[in-house]
Amino acid sequence: MKLLPIFLLFFLAGSNFLQGQTIPKDQKATEDSSGLVSSFLLPTVAPLLLFDEEKVKEEKKEKKKKTRKNTFFGIKTQKGSIRRSLRGQEYLELFYYTGATWKSNPYLRDRYWYDPKERTIRTQGFVEGQGYLLHGPYQRLVNQVVVERGMFYYGSKHQTWLTFNGDNVLQDKAHFDEGWARESRITYFNTASRAIEKLTPIQYGLAEGNFYHFYENQQVAVTGEYRFGEKVGLWTEYWNTDNTKTIRKREIQYQEKPYTKNFRPYIQAEWDKEGKLIYRKE
Repeated sequence: MKLLPIFLLFFLAGSNFLQGQTIPKDQKATEDSSGLVSSFLLPTVAPLLLFDEEKVKEEKKEKKKKTRKNTFFGIKTQKGSIRRSLRGQEYLELFYYTGATWKSNPYLRDRYWYDPKERTIRTQGFVEGQGYLLHGPYQRLVNQVVVERGMFYYGSKHQTWLTFNGDNVLQDKAHFDEGWARESRITYFNTASRAIEKLTPIQYGLAEGNFYHFYENQQVAVTGEYRFGEKVGLWTEYWNTDNTKTIRKREIQYQEKPYTKNFRPYIQAEWDKEGKLIYRKE
């Protein structure tokens, strides 16, 4: 499988040869330079199914049933609000949250949670016991006018989300399934078995979020992040070990922020099939 165009690899390797260092084969790699990755740090295999149509049908049936107050998707929640004033504008967020445990989706980048200590909503750094996942209806108001509303499911955007301008005119409508935008692109090795090749999150027509490329045996091959349609941060390739372990093959550094001018991606490190470091850029 070609994980990157050949010309790009030659370009990246050549442009950084003088700045990096090759690790001698007999040199013992330090523990933190090992290519072996704990399976707890990233999903090692592709999800079996991204969008479950049957689940959507079941949710519609549940909506018709009479539910208890502050209970959403069968989970009891608490109501919260955050009010702020900034530059003459009044901002208000109305939401529900839960302390129920839930195994997070490892493929998603953003997980919305309420930080009671700072009284704010965050998308990163959630630690169970130190915050609460948003779960249920959400509204954001500016000067008492709703500018955004939607539904959360254990910290992930779910179902239909709407945004409005200050005159309450609809500006955008997006559909999510437990954090995944419905317009996300999925390519398959085999459509019959639903063996995923690439999983690209898309929002508003641009790649946005964590990208995954898998080998045909469904072991992870490449991971990285998109922001506003541009590759950002560290992208990692992995050796195909037939799902016995996860070993890094190569790390490529991209711009930290999208649309950064005059930035050229470069290879940061490489490992052999045993996970031993063979190159790292100084």
